[in-house]
Amino acid sequence: MTLGLPSRGTRLHDLVREGLPFEYLGRIASFLQVQRGVVSKAICMSPTTMARRAKAGRFDTIESDRVVALVSLFEEALSLFENDKAAAMEWITLPVRGLGSKRPIDMLGTRVETKAVFDLIGRLERGVLV
Repeated sequence: MTLGLPSRGTRLHDLVREGLPFEYLGRIASFLQVQRGVVSKAICMSPTTMARRAKAGRFDTIESDRVVALVSLFEEALSLFENDKAAAMEWITLPVRGLGSKRPIDMLGTRVETKAVFDLIGRLERGVLV
């Protein structure tokens, strides 16, 4: 996994449970080349909550889980588009027919929606038309 996060295992589990450091918001925004507000919206965090998390210095467990999902989503999109960062970002930020014309980046709020995005990526990688 990018940004210094472990890709799996107990260390990742522990980091998510204790809450990722708030500094990851800036790292992710920089890596994705988007505004911090885009990342906070993707992980369903209001501006008020963002200010509280900045003061506390870490995300809560649910937000941390969504941060990991966002990073994973981008990595999967990168794989789908053969490491073309621009194409991957375009795909996750535009409506996708296979997701009911929703944007993948807007589907990280629930586990069910997130799974639907990853399932679609898997089908696209296998060449299954949607």
